[in-house]
Amino acid sequence: MLVALDGTVLTVAQPSLRRDLGASVAQVQWTSTAYLLAVAAFLVVAGRLGDRYGHPRLFLVGVLGFAAASAGIVFAPGVGWAIALRAAQGVFGALLQPATLALLRLAYPPDRLATPVAVRTSAIGLAAAAGPLLGGVLVARWDWRAVFVVNVPVALVIAALTLAVRAPAPPRTERGRPALTGAALLATALAVFVHALVGVPGYGWTAAPTVIGFGAAAGLAALFVRRERRAAQPFVPRAVARSTAVTASIGLLLLVSAGMFGALFTATFQLQDVEGLDPLATGVRVLPLTALMVAGAPVAGLALRRFGARRTALAGTGLVVAGIAGLGSASAVAFGVLGAGFTTVMVTATGAVVGEAPAGYAGVVGGLKQTAMNVGPALGIAVAASAGPHGSSLVALAALTAGGLVVASLLPGGARPAAAGDLVGEDQGGRGEGGPAADGPADRERRQGGDRHEAQRAVGAGDPPARQRGHDGVSEA
Repeated sequence: MLVALDGTVLTVAQPSLRRDLGASVAQVQWTSTAYLLAVAAFLVVAGRLGDRYGHPRLFLVGVLGFAAASAGIVFAPGVGWAIALRAAQGVFGALLQPATLALLRLAYPPDRLATPVAVRTSAIGLAAAAGPLLGGVLVARWDWRAVFVVNVPVALVIAALTLAVRAPAPPRTERGRPALTGAALLATALAVFVHALVGVPGYGWTAAPTVIGFGAAAGLAALFVRRERRAAQPFVPRAVARSTAVTASIGLLLLVSAGMFGALFTATFQLQDVEGLDPLATGVRVLPLTALMVAGAPVAGLALRRFGARRTALAGTGLVVAGIAGLGSASAVAFGVLGAGFTTVMVTATGAVVGEAPAGYAGVVGGLKQTAMNVGPALGIAVAASAGPHGSSLVALAALTAGGLVVASLLPGGARPAAAGDLVGEDQGGRGEGGPAADGPADRERRQGGDRHEAQRAVGAGDPPARQRGHDGVSEA
């Protein structure tokens, strides 16, 4: 909620910031772009570090750093300081987001993830919707700096809760030094790609800066893939890269978030520039989207448990496509359909991507998921801004989102039943090496097997049978 609120509250404060700091429009735009680039570049890195060093630790560093950067922006003497501190805020925000998903994965077994994921989605939707309203109140009563002041006490409360709540420890999946080369290549490739996308509305798809940016991003991505194939310990674990459920979920989130935010970008201009609505009336027209995002998340969680990820994701993606197509009239009904579909896809894909994460890799998977959610809006706005008039933009965005139907069909088909004795953070059939030693009834029952059980584990230590390699249906190399 803290990160989502900070992402939308600044939109209202930017005109005041520009006047107070004497900044140009381009410099003000960079207060948002620097944050976006930093978040997109470091999300996967943050998730990987959390898997290795512990998500509570990374979460605490992230929330304290977010508070410090927010406090620094309050006292920024010029726009250059504000831009640099917004980039730092993005780095610390990147440490927060994958950790929240990874901690949920540690606290809940896969068959119970739908409800906490739905609560998380509702909270994010509520915070994002409240951002412009809260920002308007703070800027009207004080000034733009107030929108960053509110971050500090909230972040400190979250830090105190992080120290007070004892989170389950994940299994240690590997040892040794982090893959720094892979991390640097991936972070740079993502930053260059997002920067090129952000520049499309100003330059166009075929302009030299855009082509050079996409070419550089593609070259860096190729180097990353080559390095990953040869590395003994790749930055993105092979068990994650080869998981169909994980890659399909990430692809679905990328396409649907692109369609959603691109459509909102187009509809906002339609409502204000063509229909002549003021910002408040525009917000009221869009209110059904927010309302159904918040209210629809628990319903989506129930549907996910009952019908499985594939059918729920197909239904949600279909609603998003229908909502985008219906925005030609900018009706409240179309906004409501769009919100219901988007929250359904969010809950389903998030539940699938985190629930199907191999043991010990929930952080890197959460980072990949959040990266898709940050790159998608930039892609959607680039498509919307370059597709021409209102109707043409919506057709292009609906077609882009419809590609998510193909990706959604790759998700698991049925609801995952709870397995007897299924413990969080374990491989099916055996505890992950280096995992935390629980002391519950299930463990005491296992210990009753005595020497026979230990002998079986010793025999299988060198080459575990196929049924022990998988985790929640995901094949591991």
